[in-house]
Amino acid sequence: MNTQLLKAADRFGTPAYVYDLDAILARTELLSDLFGGRFGVSYAIKANPNAALLETIRPALSTFDASSLAEVHRALKAGMAPERITFSGPAKRHAEIAGAIDLRIGELVIENIHEARQASEHAVKKGVVQTALVRINPLEVPRRFGASMGGTSSQFGIDEECLETDLPILQALPGLDIVGFHIYSGSNCLHAEAIAENFAIFVNVFRKAQKITGIYPERLVFGSGFGVPYLPGDAALDHVALPALINPIIDSLKSEPAFQNASCNLELGRWLVGPCGWLLTSVISHKQSRGKAIRMCDAGFNNHLAACGMMGSVLPRNWVIENLSNPMGAPSKHTLVGPLCTSIDRIAKDVELPEVRVGDVLSIAASGAYGLTASPTQFISHPYAKEIVIRHGKLVEATEPLQYHSYDRSDPKEAL
Repeated sequence: MNTQLLKAADRFGTPAYVYDLDAILARTELLSDLFGGRFGVSYAIKANPNAALLETIRPALSTFDASSLAEVHRALKAGMAPERITFSGPAKRHAEIAGAIDLRIGELVIENIHEARQASEHAVKKGVVQTALVRINPLEVPRRFGASMGGTSSQFGIDEECLETDLPILQALPGLDIVGFHIYSGSNCLHAEAIAENFAIFVNVFRKAQKITGIYPERLVFGSGFGVPYLPGDAALDHVALPALINPIIDSLKSEPAFQNASCNLELGRWLVGPCGWLLTSVISHKQSRGKAIRMCDAGFNNHLAACGMMGSVLPRNWVIENLSNPMGAPSKHTLVGPLCTSIDRIAKDVELPEVRVGDVLSIAASGAYGLTASPTQFISHPYAKEIVIRHGKLVEATEPLQYHSYDRSDPKEAL
């Protein structure tokens, strides 16, 4: 892979993201098979919304999950049928709710009663019935998740303790058809046992919601929380261990008459695409400062906020970085900084690498998710990172327009 990454840097320049679409598709297909057909796969577009990536993995998915109307349009442009798109998010604008209903998407994920009423009013006005999932905020989330959205006050979903009062209100709204439930309460977990414990919590909450509503769910969404190892020494999630832990939980649920026909979906993004992407950056200058070897790079937190420790990290820690140009150089410690005119633009502190020289190309691993589009790309107007994909072993540019979220602009280059 390092040879391919160097070729990408030489041909397209840096900073640049490289996504191995062949590897991403393989992981998607693996996930489809891993649980013996018990789950379909729902890809959360926000993890990486690159158009070439979406087009590649679409055939292996059950659904796309969008978190904005623009992402709904991206899913449609990737060839997904509208009925196989879900739309979640805690602050959907009225125009987004109306737009999603007008597009006849599969399920609107209801996060609160206010947006449910807006959806109901628009559906009635249009003379349609919009299928919906109710997102639930559970009372409990196991430990060992990188971030927890449940078990506390949250903008996401209906609190579990409010189900008895809120679910009947939602069911009574005209123009909405509640067909199932959705929970995503924790992310980036590297422990199979904790994920299975969380799924057991989901199932008990689903049972409670079913009992209150009396519906026989058509769809249940399990927010997977499958994690990615970002730091040196992190052990990857043992995904092979998951079926033995999770399958009995699902089989028990599906044995109950109310859940026999429920379609169970794993919603995830990070695990599918994170390990299959790299940010490439070139060293453009160097200096010694009070005993520190400092190397200035052409990528910074404007290109990769997460790797610079500014996306949810309490203490910034060095990600896995390689010197692609000089892998056999004498190892020593370096501080890597970006090009931004601010002291906080630091990629790594005292990271041990083979000698880093001006002109060397460095790679930041595990950058396939929450990279480019989760970063302040227009800060100080430095160059926008290119996006390169590997498909059928070939390098192809798949850079998107700068006005990224304007779905009505021209499509990215198509060379696949």
